[in-house]
Amino acid sequence: MNGTPHVSAAAVRERLQQTLAPVTLEVVDDSAAHAGHAGAREGSHLSVRIVSARFAGLPRVARHRLVYDALSTLMPQGIHALAIDARAPDEP
Repeated sequence: MNGTPHVSAAAVRERLQQTLAPVTLEVVDDSAAHAGHAGAREGSHLSVRIVSARFAGLPRVARHRLVYDALSTLMPQGIHALAIDARAPDEP
């Protein structure tokens, strides 16, 4: 990845565990699938599936904002793209 910083899925998982206390959390590094496109040099491509009681009653945008807020210090360290599936425990 040519020396450009990339944030690991493990670092994202740890931060989300600490801040959002999820009942389910899956973080997948999709960076290899984006190799060769311009953004691949700018950081990691990650997919997050998270289920947390913190999302109950919140619209999608507010849920995503909570995830981005939790990762705010990691974003400039090498996250280029972040796909988020955020649900409350009672949602399928």
